Amino acid sequence: MDFPKLNLPNIEFKTKLVDGNIQVFDIVRKKYFKLTAEEWVRQHFIHYLNLDRNYPLGLMGIEKVIKYNGLRTRADIVLYDNHGSAYMLVECKAPNINITKDTFDQVAKYNFNLKVKYLVVTNGLKHFCCEMNYIEKKISFLNQIPLF
Repeated sequence: MDFPKLNLPNIEFKTKLVDGNIQVFDIVRKKYFKLTAEEWVRQHFIHYLNLDRNYPLGLMGIEKVIKYNGLRTRADIVLYDNHGSAYMLVECKAPNINITKDTFDQVAKYNFNLKVKYLVVTNGLKHFCCEMNYIEKKISFLNQIPLF
């Protein structure tokens, strides 16, 4: 399975072959998962957040269940602050998926109850980071992902 080079640092992943499927080791969940195009982006972004932006692995939640309007959904990556409050929400898409208003609507739904400071959407090629100001009801796009 060939995946495109992403606009993220190159990472050497621990992989294994199971029943003809490549699986990749997730350093946060500490187990192997089927390597899909979206997982390719998620794993790169986890490493980027940890190694380049200094987010501790222990403050990351991967595929976290979030309740919205009585539905249970899964957020790709939730980063927590040192007090255990959700701080950043990351939605990962496969590289061939364009990031659209629908993608932002999806992450906004996930954030409805969390009220994080930062929302991030990425397909591994393009990354968008918004800083949320709930008091002034403003969203500001940032040029980069903030350091921890």
